Amino acid sequence: MAFHTSDTRLDPIYSILETEQLDAVAFVPGPNFQRLFTANFHLMERPLVVIIPKLGEPAAIVPDLELASFEKLAFPGNVFGWKDEEGYQDAFQAAAASLTQLSNAPQIGLEAQRMRVFEQMALQMALPDARFVDAHAAISSIRLVKSQDEIEHLKHAIAISEAALEATLQQIEIGQTEKQIEAILLNELFAHGADGLAFDPIVAAGDNSAEPHATARPDYKIKSGDALLFDFGASWQGYNADITRTFFVGEVSEHDRAFYETVLAANERGRKVSKAGLSAHTVDDAVQLVLENSQFAAFRVHKTGHGLGLDVHEAPQIMRGNHQELEAGMVYTVEPGLYRPGECGVRIEDDVVVTEDGIQCLTTFSRELRIVG
Repeated sequence: MAFHTSDTRLDPIYSILETEQLDAVAFVPGPNFQRLFTANFHLMERPLVVIIPKLGEPAAIVPDLELASFEKLAFPGNVFGWKDEEGYQDAFQAAAASLTQLSNAPQIGLEAQRMRVFEQMALQMALPDARFVDAHAAISSIRLVKSQDEIEHLKHAIAISEAALEATLQQIEIGQTEKQIEAILLNELFAHGADGLAFDPIVAAGDNSAEPHATARPDYKIKSGDALLFDFGASWQGYNADITRTFFVGEVSEHDRAFYETVLAANERGRKVSKAGLSAHTVDDAVQLVLENSQFAAFRVHKTGHGLGLDVHEAPQIMRGNHQELEAGMVYTVEPGLYRPGECGVRIEDDVVVTEDGIQCLTTFSRELRIVG
């Protein structure tokens, strides 16, 4: 019997196939693909699907216009190209036929949060006896613990972001609109070396800051006393920063100062308590208790944080009820917030990497209350 390929890049997948009792996994371009092959392709109308079986050679279905780029990956299996005018189903059929060591009714894991319906339908037509299961969490677990190279990429994305934020703050003036400030931030991100954006940035002032996922308004002009919240990040080499800082324009009331200091205390608690061996539940619980035991408990609306890397939101989820144990090398956000509807929102977000005895905070931008404008 022939066993699986010896390409060590696929070792994490073979471990998953064993532990999850799967006959194969199938995935599409995206963070998991990039983590394995250190390259990526656009997820578009032309399907590109990789199938890695427990036994035998992997198979890849690749549109012809991507074949030259795909060859650079030194893919350790059979590649089945297809042309637009011919359609892709024959390539799926040929790939399925090449998987000669699959069982009669194989169980195949899919990236259920990423693969589209039409790709699964093409697989189902090619492998009519297969049972497809959601293996997204298992497949994505290959990205849970970051390598030192990955951490360096994240540090660079964060450094770009922080430099862009400081440059933006130097240009803030009362009377600017949220959209104008957003435009300054975008310009500074690319001027400081961003490859792209981790996500569409949030620039929210006044009552808009109380919307956790606000959109910058073209007609709201910032005024004295407003909170001004930035949630944004640069992308560099595929790795994403995710930073939130909240400032006040011109002045801050004592009530808003206390509001801010409560969030800051929760953020500090999250960074202080985090370490390898604790559960994500324990970290979130410690942070939430700071907010719940304050005078502003009614304005707490979300968990402490989420994993960060090739995806902006990935495992581990730092929330109550998630008893996943933290390991050295995991990266996640610590981002408590409080939101008074129609008035003011404050969120302070840092990116941290777990160490054996605590965390290393990858973000360095000051958290102290700052007046701008």
